[in-house]
Amino acid sequence: MALEPAAQDPAGASPVSLASLQADLANAHARNTPLVAQVQRLEKRLAEALGEQTWRESGLGTPVDVDELQRTITRLEQKVVDLSATLEEREGDLEASRAANRELTRALNSSSDHRLG
Repeated sequence: MALEPAAQDPAGASPVSLASLQADLANAHARNTPLVAQVQRLEKRLAEALGEQTWRESGLGTPVDVDELQRTITRLEQKVVDLSATLEEREGDLEASRAANRELTRALNSSSDHRLG
């Protein structure tokens, strides 16, 4: 049965046996298996890449330039430190101005009391 001619070669050269056709089919399957696995890997990578791109473009994903954001955070933290120092200095000036105002008010009240009395 395996030696029976299965078909005539289209070129008319020699008949093709069932065994040779089965061997060709097995070889084709053997070549096909790694290709199917490679296609699946590539489809997975493509889906991940498209998902990542969509996530970034939606504005919900992690920003691309984390280093730039870290530099911005550092600059803003330094600005907070500088502004805090300026605020403390101005609070000191305000307290000194209030103390001077109290002294002037007492002095003014004291001189008014002397004129009345």
